[in-house]
Amino acid sequence: MTHASTPPVSTQRDVVTQAAERLQTAAETGVPCVPVRDLIGTDDVELAYAVQRRLTERRLAAGARVVGRKIGLTSPAVQKQLGVDRPDFGVLFDDMDVSALPEVPSERLLQAKTEAEIAFVLGADLADGPLDAAQVRGAVAYAVAALEIVDSRIAGWDITFGDTVADNASSGLFIVGERRLTLAEFEPLDVAMTMRLGGELVSAGNGAACLGDPLNALAWLARTAAELGDPLRAGQVVLSGALGPMVATPPGSSVSADLGPLGSITATFSGRDRA
Repeated sequence: MTHASTPPVSTQRDVVTQAAERLQTAAETGVPCVPVRDLIGTDDVELAYAVQRRLTERRLAAGARVVGRKIGLTSPAVQKQLGVDRPDFGVLFDDMDVSALPEVPSERLLQAKTEAEIAFVLGADLADGPLDAAQVRGAVAYAVAALEIVDSRIAGWDITFGDTVADNASSGLFIVGERRLTLAEFEPLDVAMTMRLGGELVSAGNGAACLGDPLNALAWLARTAAELGDPLRAGQVVLSGALGPMVATPPGSSVSADLGPLGSITATFSGRDRA
């Protein structure tokens, strides 16, 4: 992977601010923006996460609360498509959880796509220690089926690694299922997933599609978050990554996914687009 030369610190601050403003304006107005890679490059990891942190700080200052993280780019096919060799992550805020709503509020989304995955809820911090497979497995209180409604503030999903990371890993909303299983009751690797849109099969996959095992994705995130000084904490939910291709879910659509032992989960999107 080729990295652009690092700009001076003052210039870095300027481009981070400009990129954050561009993405925030798109989110607030509902009008997708041009990519931010002209400002931060296509694969400058540090600058991309700096933009994400800037936007996170603004959300927190406005009263939002962090409830977990999402892992993206876990599929080898997607990594190859974007020309990257690593997953990424974004922040989950409390108002992104729409599990209790009768419909997914389409008016809050710009260009929604949905993917089915396993969500882990942590029963212990993942801050210290080796953060190896055994520790990560032991920290999981339970798992549930989840639908992640990904979204992009960038027009036409015209994204590179830098664009999606800056845009909070293309996060939108999420729904978690009600059936809770411990890791003593099932193996995430063995989960087979099918997803239907309006009754038509549109996506299928399994645990191996998520970095070889969804627990591998969780371990990667635990180590990465700890290295960045913002470790995963007990009570947080982690969306571990898609088990199959995502599908566009515009206003008025209905999508359902079956994740075997974790049961089925459904999302009906409101017929209202953004005003």
